[in-house]
Amino acid sequence: MTASWHPPPSHRTAAADETESCALGPDGTRLFVRRRPAAAGANGPTSILCDGIVCDGFIWKYLWDDLAQVGPVAHWHYRGHGRSAAAADPDRIQVVDFAADLDAVRTHLGNPSPVVLIGHSFGVQVALEAYRKRPEGVGALILCCGAPGKVTETFHGTKVLAQVLPKLIAWVGSNSSVVRALWSRMPTELSVKLAYMMREVDVENMRPEDLRPYVEHIASIDPTFFFRALHAAGEHSAEDLLPQIQVPVLVIAAERDTFTPPALAKRMADAIPRGEMLVLNGGSHAALIEQPDLVRQKISQFIRDQVRAPQAPALTAE
Repeated sequence: MTASWHPPPSHRTAAADETESCALGPDGTRLFVRRRPAAAGANGPTSILCDGIVCDGFIWKYLWDDLAQVGPVAHWHYRGHGRSAAAADPDRIQVVDFAADLDAVRTHLGNPSPVVLIGHSFGVQVALEAYRKRPEGVGALILCCGAPGKVTETFHGTKVLAQVLPKLIAWVGSNSSVVRALWSRMPTELSVKLAYMMREVDVENMRPEDLRPYVEHIASIDPTFFFRALHAAGEHSAEDLLPQIQVPVLVIAAERDTFTPPALAKRMADAIPRGEMLVLNGGSHAALIEQPDLVRQKISQFIRDQVRAPQAPALTAE
């Protein structure tokens, strides 16, 4: 269903053949969707890109163009993120709610079949739950730098984040005005420099201009919403689903990912009947934009090899 809603101008320039529209989540939340058709001669499946928490597409900077060489590609913003609206029901921020939104986006796009669900970080959990909800029409999953759940229990190899989040959420709720003021005023360049100093990114391959949009978007997010959504991601798990997945799955991990360590990705790939794994040597949680050439080649080839092209409608006799 398309609503008569026009999103505000974006920080990025749209490609000439790119279109923008609005889908509606199950509770009426407006969801920003951008899409572009396949390049001339490409007839592969439609790929739908699913972000991490507090992301609005920075990680897909290179794949957005690359995937159009395989088939149509779409990307959407989560509720409360980027150019989508805040959740119409503020309590609907569980992983299953984001997955239900993804299902609504599939419907908004005309239910293309087959479709490839591609998730990064939190998007891995969203893609898995969307597959659980409606596996019909899904041709493959591509799960990048993520885990099936309980992500706050493995951050930097400890459970500290999971243990402190409830208290942090309560404190932020009690001091919301102060937190919002401080949260939104962190200088972008300082945040980028801190990421490099702490080596949360691959300093040899990450370009600062590729990281800035992520830092800028974090500053625009409501911190209470962020911590609540992160807590929900930490409580969720789709691990029980993995042995039941019947489609090909490519799991991409990064060697130096401190958010979701590669051991989690290996365990996930091993549990999926048709799972295969790629490890990006030296890569961080943002490895998709640190090693775009290798990522493009692997994902494009995987889709071409593993996913059947959409079938043309059968002709009927008059």
